[in-house]
Amino acid sequence: MSLPPFQALLDAHGAVVHRFLVAAVGPVDADDCFQETWIAALRAYDDLDHAENLRGWLLRIAQRKAIDSHRSAARRALPAERLPEPAAPPPEPVDGEPRLWARVRALPEKQRAAVFLRTVAGLPYAEVAVALDCSRDAARRNVHDGLQRLRKELIGA
Repeated sequence: MSLPPFQALLDAHGAVVHRFLVAAVGPVDADDCFQETWIAALRAYDDLDHAENLRGWLLRIAQRKAIDSHRSAARRALPAERLPEPAAPPPEPVDGEPRLWARVRALPEKQRAAVFLRTVAGLPYAEVAVALDCSRDAARRNVHDGLQRLRKELIGA
């Protein structure tokens, strides 16, 4: 049995497929599913072996497209009434004072990291201690010693 031209298939069953999709996914998503159904049918049409139940074949494709639509709707982002506030303002660029940052880079490793984490990143001493794998008192001391050394080198105090 030979297959009818695809346009004849569309003309004969298009209205039924569209009504099915409106009932299955609603009028908003029905047009997209309708288009996807016919594209899938067109791609598979040449490989069809039997033309006895073309309406059933088309409705099965439409049903699968409706299922895909429901699944994708569950993954879509929901609109929000307002955007959340940003957690913190972006940090200022650290290159603003090259002389200062050259001195900071010259500090011993733990002092350099402690000064950066405390002053630039704004971490409390407890988090600086965790980052440096030392006690809270040692973190406080590294920040203090690093800042004191920077003052002496930059200001001469």
